[in-house]
Amino acid sequence: MVELQEVTEDVVALRRTFGCFPSGVTAVCALVDGTPTGMAASSFTAVSLAPPLVSICVQDTSATWPKLRHAPRLGLSVLAESHNEACMRLSRKEGDRFDGVDWEHRPGGGVFVLDATAWLDCRLHDEIPAGDHVIVLLEVRGLLARPETPPLVFHTSRFRRLAPV
Repeated sequence: MVELQEVTEDVVALRRTFGCFPSGVTAVCALVDGTPTGMAASSFTAVSLAPPLVSICVQDTSATWPKLRHAPRLGLSVLAESHNEACMRLSRKEGDRFDGVDWEHRPGGGVFVLDATAWLDCRLHDEIPAGDHVIVLLEVRGLLARPETPPLVFHTSRFRRLAPV
């Protein structure tokens, strides 16, 4: 029988285990006081078709989410496999996250990364506290899909590409 490691305060083991599940990577962005503001989020999930809802998870310590939460519209870009550098920039703690990132804004203030595999124009629906994160539910108000554009995949703390099987 396989022995399971007891979950204690071993954050490294927990991260390593969570990292076994591949995820797509999104950018959540808006104009805040006329300045593009955004962050990368790999915890994106489709939640509901009626109403159309998606979710992301944000650390309680995020300095960016408090700026974004009050924006009337949030642009959620599903990053493409060519966006690994853009993702790294949007993950920075300091400096201009949009330096070198091609983007555009839409009416209402949502900011979108160009050449993404999908765009979702969203507004905040709800926030649910969850441990050291908050689950952010976003209502989708507009969308654009480019399914022929392969997504960026995050797995075991590395960016990966999809391959046909």
